[in-house]
Amino acid sequence: MTSCHVAKEPIKKVAIFGGTHGNELTGVFLVKHWLTNGAEIQRTGLEVKPFITNPRAVEKCTRYIDCDLNRVFNLENLGKRMSENLPYEVRRAQEINHLFGPKNSEDGYDIIFDLHNTTSNMGCTLILEDSRNDFLIQMFHYIKTSLAPLPCYIYLIDHPSLKYATTRSIAKYPVGIEVGPQPQGVLRADILDQMRKMIKHALDFIYDFNEGKEFPPCAIEVYKIIEKVDYPRNESGEIEAVIHPNLQDQDWKPLHPGDPVFVSLDGKMIPLGGDCTVYPVFVNEAAYYEKKEAFAKTIKLTLSAKSICSSFH
Repeated sequence: MTSCHVAKEPIKKVAIFGGTHGNELTGVFLVKHWLTNGAEIQRTGLEVKPFITNPRAVEKCTRYIDCDLNRVFNLENLGKRMSENLPYEVRRAQEINHLFGPKNSEDGYDIIFDLHNTTSNMGCTLILEDSRNDFLIQMFHYIKTSLAPLPCYIYLIDHPSLKYATTRSIAKYPVGIEVGPQPQGVLRADILDQMRKMIKHALDFIYDFNEGKEFPPCAIEVYKIIEKVDYPRNESGEIEAVIHPNLQDQDWKPLHPGDPVFVSLDGKMIPLGGDCTVYPVFVNEAAYYEKKEAFAKTIKLTLSAKSICSSFH
């Protein structure tokens, strides 16, 4: 008789998405490799499908064609009548939902790993969408422990207004993997190696879980988004100050009220307001200039998970 608190169904179907953003090349490179040489991602009893999500953007080495694929997986877009007039990424989202979903159904894939790069100095990052998911907290704990001493940070986007409709959200267990810093349209061997290891450890965890291993209660440190901060702008909407050198490349480091955040061309320093210490992420991310996001503020929390095991054993 098992003593575990949470018995979960075995994991059967896993997808690994690359190219959700066509200029984030690590996921594109790995997925293309695994499509022809997939031995390293196969695990007994598990279907693992590598998949290029936005092939037209990959071909042009651009983030997207018409709109951001990683923001359109809400039920409104997924339910729109298919038409050539729809943005390419909305049509593609419907195709992906048909192949790997449908979203919010029992028929969808169990886990989707969505591979991303950031130009920010964020290292290895796992993106968690649900703060109450014992299975994913256990998985992230396993990956983080397996990667040590290499740091691995956990970014929690479970927020009523700041959470977004991700490509991976059609799965029961969505996992975002973000590794940087890496320029858009560039491949770095160190970043490639780190992302590859993250996937390996994740698949090892799933295999062990399916084989009946019980994972005892655990806790993880996470960084929960609380606010997105835009650049200072003039009356025309143009940026008039840039990320301060003291903040550049300092993702995950404590940022205190009064610390420099922005600096203008005439040398004026703009400090952090408020009365609490925050932890900045996606600092000066290239892709977020169009979204008017200079960085995101997070707070540090601890999440706990009960022990889990497969209900099959």
